[in-house]
Amino acid sequence: MADASNQFALFESAAGYALLEIVSVEEIAPGTASNQNAITDLALFSRSIKLKAFQPFASAEDALENANAISEHAMTDSLKNFLEMNLPKVGKKKKEGKAAAFSLGVIDSGLANAISEGIPGISVRSDEFVREVCRGARLHLTSLVKGLENGGIDQAQLGLGHSYSRGKVKFNPARSDNMIIQSIALLDQMDKDLNTFAMRVREWYSWHFPELKELVKDNYMFARCAAFIQDKQSLFHSSDEEDAEMGDSEDKMAGLVEIVGDEELAKSIVAAAKTSMGVECSAVDMLNIINFTQRMVKLAEFRKQLAMYLTDKMAIVAPNLSALIGDTVAARLISKAGSLTNLAKAPASTVQILGAEKALFRALKTKGNTPKYGLIYHSTFIGRAAAKNKGRISRYLANKCSIATRIDSFSDEPTKIYGEKLREQVEERLKFYETGAAPRKNLDVMEEIRKSLGKDDDDEEMEDVKTPKSSKKDKKKRKHDSDEDDKVEETPAKSSKKAKKEKKSEKKSKKDKKKKSSKKD
Repeated sequence: MADASNQFALFESAAGYALLEIVSVEEIAPGTASNQNAITDLALFSRSIKLKAFQPFASAEDALENANAISEHAMTDSLKNFLEMNLPKVGKKKKEGKAAAFSLGVIDSGLANAISEGIPGISVRSDEFVREVCRGARLHLTSLVKGLENGGIDQAQLGLGHSYSRGKVKFNPARSDNMIIQSIALLDQMDKDLNTFAMRVREWYSWHFPELKELVKDNYMFARCAAFIQDKQSLFHSSDEEDAEMGDSEDKMAGLVEIVGDEELAKSIVAAAKTSMGVECSAVDMLNIINFTQRMVKLAEFRKQLAMYLTDKMAIVAPNLSALIGDTVAARLISKAGSLTNLAKAPASTVQILGAEKALFRALKTKGNTPKYGLIYHSTFIGRAAAKNKGRISRYLANKCSIATRIDSFSDEPTKIYGEKLREQVEERLKFYETGAAPRKNLDVMEEIRKSLGKDDDDEEMEDVKTPKSSKKDKKKRKHDSDEDDKVEETPAKSSKKAKKEKKSEKKSKKDKKKKSSKKD
């Protein structure tokens, strides 16, 4: 360990960087009984720790930049210059690998590694002793740094905390796809709950009025009728009742017609109530049935409001994708991908099978056929295609979905005209599979969109650059140079061929001489 006079500690605050010089190690050493007093007492802490230098941040943007760099274990240029100016100089020999005569303490081990790599020759440490020193510096920073008041450091911490958190959350009202993810998840859950509640209402109220279940098939309409009728005897009165009560029955009839939307059906319900075989319910039993029925009706109405909210939100966040495949399927794709940006980054092949991961991995494991579509199967296009064309139209639709998603994610001005034109292209592709009619080309469709958006005036006409005509002499020189280059390239090949021919001729001449000598003998 280096001497106390050669030990320093770096403390990062919201106001700036502070370089502390450690004078005495024994008083502030961790694990001792007097450690707590040496940290909390300003007089004792000032004896052990001295402020070497302090560099305030130039602005709030500078503070945010340094905070982001520290969170990513990186050293900024301002921090590097601050340390090089205020720490003892490191010699050339020490830079080459020998340890420095001083050490620098840093809380974050990742930042410590970045400093040791960025400034060679410095011995950087990150341990419990450094944390204790920085704990005391955080407590007494306003006393150590002159001109730094309590209110100033609090405001700096508050402002930096807000800006840093805002950058991490990355909130953008125009791209609030998280609301879409939560809304579609709630819609799916409410559909399941409403189905369960509707079955419970039918079973419960049918003990009192079983004929209504056969007359009204829709669950929402059945719940509204049950909440409106309550006791079935309220729909009719005996002949000896007064005319005022007959007026009440007429009001009941008008309300029932308004709910079911058909006068004949309303009359059938009243007639069935007169001859109903259901049991009579007590006032307490009927009260519980009606309370649950009214809650189910309110939940169904809230589900409609949520669906309208999702439609409006999709028109803001992903207008082209929703215009292409519908609000519900588009919202499910965004929810499955995690965000609109993630969906835009995914290739068309991933969009095609998004939602069919289990089937895909099962097919890969068993070496079977991979799925042709995932969530996009719920769009109307695949259902309208023939069985042999479902895979082809799913690939084409996934391609168009990928284009629409990227336009929604990265365009500055949201518009749904791209999605409408892409939908027309998918319709034309379906007709092509059925009748063989040739669809329009992508270039023609994009040209139509450009004209409809009125971007003809925005495009600047570029002047044609005239290239100077070359003279005959220049052409001859170029030909001559190229011929020479070809000759230079061909010479080694030709020389090698000549050498081979010469060797062959020498061998033949030797063989001929041997034959002649053998004949003479």
